[in-house]
Formats: sequence, structure tokens, C-alpha cells
Amino acid sequence: MLRAVIQTPLCLLHCAFRQVLRRQLPRIPACTASHSSALLSRAPWRPSTMAASTLKPLIAVCQLTSTPDKEQNFTSCSQLVREAAQRGACIVFLPEAFDFIGSNTQETLSLAESLEGAQIQRYTRLARECGVWLSLGGFHERGRDWASTQRIYNCHLLLDSTGDVVATYRKTHLCDVELEGRVSMKESNFTNPGPEIVSPVSTPAGKVGLAICYDLRFPEISLALTHVGAEILTYPSAFTVTTGSAHWEVLLRARAIETQCYVVAAAQTGQNHERRTSYGHAMVVDPWGCVIAQCQEGPGLCYAEIDLGYLRRIRQEMPVCAHRRADLYGRVSPLKKPPSP
Repeated sequence: MLRAVIQTPLCLLHCAFRQVLRRQLPRIPACTASHSSALLSRAPWRPSTMAASTLKPLIAVCQLTSTPDKEQNFTSCSQLVREAAQRGACIVFLPEAFDFIGSNTQETLSLAESLEGAQIQRYTRLARECGVWLSLGGFHERGRDWASTQRIYNCHLLLDSTGDVVATYRKTHLCDVELEGRVSMKESNFTNPGPEIVSPVSTPAGKVGLAICYDLRFPEISLALTHVGAEILTYPSAFTVTTGSAHWEVLLRARAIETQCYVVAAAQTGQNHERRTSYGHAMVVDPWGCVIAQCQEGPGLCYAEIDLGYLRRIRQEMPVCAHRRADLYGRVSPLKKPPSP
């Protein structure tokens, strides 16, 4: 109850200071969307001495309830992508396990596909038909070593508006968690860890750095991506209710504040199968740490404008990157070439 009492005043303080920082820059207010029918978060802005506001890139963030039914999952995803494209989004972000969530390890391995398989080809066509970029936040990939390992990768793909795959990141931090009586997860039993951090990709919304779910708990990857130019960090996820209710929002806001990046987090929500329920609360956090868009209950979309002018203003007025003491604790940056296993 205490949180419910103090949350609104704190948010008002955040947003008041944010307005001072922006000094008449166009601002998009915090928004909440519980279903795909939610109103577009693009409120009118009345300039004082400036000309009419220039539209900024609009992104759409999806919240899904994936199941073992791949066909139904694709239908749900494609509906959200088409709706987002109609509303003018340039990038649509899908969550981890957008393709399916298996009810057991055997089913998960049997449903997995290669990147050349039918599932990714369908999303390639979808991106091309809709003319949007797609962040496919965690695909169950049978890699080139599938025949020898019988293990998969958790792969985040970025597709451009022509359907070309412009980046692939394989999840580096695997979720092996045992919370007695609450959560039991051993991703490393059937998944290979990714070998490298992938450099940020230039997109219509800004330079996007790729990560997945459990990577959120490791600030090193976000700092490394920021060091090489990231402006938007992505954490497509499938948090459990136990871990999500405790850590989800605070971790996303922390990553945004410490890197001065936008943080985009598509999410799984609701009952994925009889033994699995996901937390939801897909959201976008701005570089000051304010939640500017969020889904609540059920599948749907939320929208946010990406204001890189605002990002640069924050970095200029509070240059934390320049203040880092690399002489004392080193500098976090991606390895040019991962060490041999």
C-alpha cells in the first residue's frame, strides 16, 4: 500500500524536473495501454516561440501470451505488428519467446527451428509487407551445431523494413534460478550461451543495442553497448510473476538511468501453459528514468516517441560517461573478438 501512496508524487517530481531539462523541447507524456485498442500516445504539443513540432520516430512495444501453439502465436503477433504499422510505428518490438513457449524441454526442442526455417521467413514477409522494422526478441534457434549438441540458442533478430536480417544476438546470460517453492528454471539444460555482444544497429529510431531478458540483471552489457554508441537498449523478456513483481521496473529504470539510453522492454504476460505464468508490464523508459509507456493486463501494444534531442541534452548536462574513472576500475566495452572456448 505504501508504494501506491508515494508513486504518483515521485513521478510528478521526475516529470517536473524533466520538463526543466528539456527547456521547451516537444515532450510526450507518460502513457499506459492495456490492450491493442489503446489510444496512440502522441498528444498535441503547443509551441511557444518555436515552429510546429517535428514528429519524432514512433515505436510500438508488444505484450503477448505465447503458448506451445506456433500458428496461433504468429496470428497474434502479426495482428499486433499490422496494427502498429497502421498507426505509424517505424519499429515493432516483440518479446522473448514470441514464437512459442513450450510446456517442457522436449517440446521446446522439438518446436525449435533454424533461422532459415518457415517461421522466420513468415516474419521476413511480414516486415516487408508492413514496411516496418521488427525486433524479434527471443527466437528458439537450432544453430549450426544442432546436430552435434541437440541444444538451441535464444536468438534476438533485428529485421529491417525490407525483411532483411540486419543483426542477430544470442543470449549470453542464461537463466538458471532456483527460488524454493516459487521459481525453478534451468535454461542452460537445453540452451547454448551466445558467444558475443553485438554492436548497436542504426535504425529509423536510433542506434539499437540488443539483449534478452536475464541479460537485464547484468549492467556490464548495457554499459558496453552504450560505450559503442547505443541510444536504445532492448530487453525483450518473459519474467515470471515472482521475479517481475520484485525487480522488473526497477531494473529497467536503473539501466536507463546509468546509461542515459531509452530502454524498450517487450514482455510475455499471463498463462503461457499450465505450469507457467508471465508477469507482463511491457514498457518504455526514457533516458531520465521515467516510464513513458506501459502495458498493463493482457496482450496488447504501447507506443512511445524516441526523442534523441532529449537524450543528447541529458548526456550533455549530466555527462556521466565522461566522468567514469576508467583509471580506477577499467572501462566496460565489447570484446572485438570473443576468446576461444
